[in-house]
Formats: sequence, C-alpha cells, structure tokens
Amino acid sequence: MAVDIKKLFNEELPGALARNAEDAKTIGAKYQMNVTGEGEWQIDVSSTGPSCKPGNGPADCTLTIAADDFQKLFENPQTAGMQLFFAGKLKVSGNPMLATKLQKLFSYK
Repeated sequence: MAVDIKKLFNEELPGALARNAEDAKTIGAKYQMNVTGEGEWQIDVSSTGPSCKPGNGPADCTLTIAADDFQKLFENPQTAGMQLFFAGKLKVSGNPMLATKLQKLFSYK
C-alpha cells in the first residue's frame, strides 16, 4: 500500500513522535529528509526533540531520495535501504550510521 508522504511527515510521524517522546529521544539525532517531488522535513529525535516539521536545516544525517524510492524504503527499510543506497538512489550525507536508525523512527505508531 502506497504511503502518503506528505501526510506521513506532516501528521502521522509528528503524532507518533509525541506519543513515544522519551523513546524517540534515545535515537539521539537530527535528520533532514528530502523527498524529491514531495518536500523537505526536519526530524529532531535528539534530547531537544522530538519533532518533525517542514523545512530545511542543520542535521546530523541528511537523506535525499525520490518519492517512488521512498515508498520502497518505507515498506522495507532494512533490505531496500541498502539496495537503494548502493544503487545511488538514496543519498546520505553526515553520519551514515544514523540512517540505520530510520527503521526505529518509522516503527512508532
């Protein structure tokens, strides 16, 4: 099932982070998520967070991905993440080890 990317980052993820605030802070990082054709979001799951808001700003890990590839990443973060990264479809700058924590980030309900 296709995920509505804008709804995910503007409504669902902020709500899930609020419900899981203390656990989310244990990720301990700030992400910049750039989904080509959909938008840019700052995700703060550091001690000052958690929050997810539209925009662009300083981050420990920045991910840039096309919308159709994000669908694959969201559905199967572990397998698709590595495949997309090595195929050059998922660009990661900053601390690449933080990208491995995205699965936890997207698992919050």
